[in-house]
Order: sequence, then structure tokens, then C-alpha cells
Amino acid sequence: MKTILVTGGAGYIGSICVEELLNAGHVVSVFDNLSEGHRLAIDPRATFFQGDLSDIEAIKLALRESKAEAVMHFAANALVGESMTNPGKYFRNNVGNGVNLLDAMVAEGVKRFVFSSTCATFGVPESMPIDETLTQKPINPYGESKLMFEKVLRWYGELHGITFVALRYFNAAGASTILGEDHRIETHLIPNVLKVALGQKESVDIYGTDYPTPDGSCIRDYIHIIDLAQAHILALSAKESAFYNLGTGGGTSVKEIIDCCRAVTGKEIKAEEKPRRAGDPPRLIAGSDKVRRELGWQPKYQDIKTIIESAWAWHVKHPNGYGD
Repeated sequence: MKTILVTGGAGYIGSICVEELLNAGHVVSVFDNLSEGHRLAIDPRATFFQGDLSDIEAIKLALRESKAEAVMHFAANALVGESMTNPGKYFRNNVGNGVNLLDAMVAEGVKRFVFSSTCATFGVPESMPIDETLTQKPINPYGESKLMFEKVLRWYGELHGITFVALRYFNAAGASTILGEDHRIETHLIPNVLKVALGQKESVDIYGTDYPTPDGSCIRDYIHIIDLAQAHILALSAKESAFYNLGTGGGTSVKEIIDCCRAVTGKEIKAEEKPRRAGDPPRLIAGSDKVRRELGWQPKYQDIKTIIESAWAWHVKHPNGYGD
């Protein structure tokens, strides 16, 4: 059992990781400013500190009062398109505020850190699947900000003795039986397809149907949110600092996702074909041999139908999300 402070624990990935941590017997506190997350997404078993990572004294207080032995860091801005128009927001929050968090940890003597990173640090990868040996060349400020913070982590590990694990992944998807995906600005494919099934959107867009893939649409790697949470929990016990890529080893195309959503929901779901978006690689799949080998990660819900069924069940129960 560990005492853990989860930053961004009111967001989609963070809230379900909190739920899974608590189910595993850990003592959990959440630090979140609720700018993107939802108060109702915070497990009632967790202690909540409402605060901002720009306020280092608030972070220190939360670390002290929670008696945190480890920090799990999800709080970040994560919209690729927005990062291209407002890069300063991404560097200030994802890098600068992350440094505040690390400095607060140093001041309070907290030595273990799990970081929610991204395979966007690789940009357009040289080969597939994306493993940890590939060169990291981000193509947007979002990916750059996460890579910059990975480099900061290396130095805090070396100079301040913080043991860290950075987990890089692409598409978290699905839901637990209690918590699900509700972004104020929804850019993810599966919830946007399900919004059409719910009658909340007329159609879903397919950006590009002429890619060199079997059906012409982009292929992406989807990980069930519960499997993702389990990887973060395993990272708490890592004996030394490490970087791991998380993937299923397979991939699902945009058209396949839409067809699966049609099958799961029983709805027609109108789709409109649009031109390619700039910077969208045809195929992005992360390899996870290293994390399976070193941390013993074994994803249980790799079937895309299972992932979509869990998401649909949550959206049917919560058609307006958390309603805030």
C-alpha cells in the first residue's frame, strides 16, 4: 500500500487511475484545478485538494497533508491543434508547472513519480511499432512539451534522487463501470462517434480515405483505460527510473471504429469523408515489449469491441457526461 497524490485526478485518465488505485488498496489524494476535469469524476474515497500547479505552495501543502509517498502526474493540456495556435499555454503548463510539481516534491522529500507522457514525443515515427529506441522528433508543441518534461525528469532523477517512470501512449479509450470520458472539447474519435449514436451529433468526420492502409483511413492504437491504469499502478513499484511505450501491438482504422460502434450501438451512425488533416501519419502503433518484460504489464481488454462496449455503456447512463 502506498499513499499517492494524483494530479489531474478529476480528468478522464486520472480519475479512472484514482479509482483503480483505491480498488488496489492504496490511499489516494487528488490535486486538480477543475479547468478540464470534473468534481463528480473524483472517487469519493479520495481526498480532494483543489489547486493549480502554478501555485507551488498549494502543491507543497497537498503533498504534506496527504503524506504522499509518490506522485502520479496527469495534469496537462493535451489538444494537439490548440498547441499549434497557443504554444505558450502548453510550455507554461506542461513544462513550467510540471517543474513546480517536481520542486515541491524535492522540498517535501517525495521521491517517486509516475508521468503520463505520450507517443506524440516521437512525431512521425521512423518505423512501426514505435519502441523506446526510436528517435523522438515531435511535430507539434504538445509533443514537444511532453518531451521537454521527460528531459527535465532525467535531471531531477540524477540530481535529486527522484525515481520516475514515464509512460507513453496514444489513444486511451473505454470506461470503467462508474467513470468515463467527458471532455469539454471532445477531439477523440470513439466518444465523437458515440455522440452520433446518442443523437447529439448529425455525423462523424473521417479525415482522409486515401492513406496506404487496407481501407484508406488512418490506423491508431487504442488501449482500454483499465489496462492503462494498471500500467500506471505497476510503475509505482519500478526499481529504477525508466521510459516505457504502451500499446496493444495492433491497430484499428477510423472506418473500423465506426463500423464497430454501429454494431455495438445498433445505430446507423452517419459518417462524412473529409480531406486529410495536415500531420496525420497513416499508422501509429506503439510497441510494449519492454513494459511487459520489465513490469509484467498484461493488458486484458485488447479487443476493440470490448473497449467500445464499455464506453457505450457509460455514455448511455451519462448522455450529458458529468453535467457540469
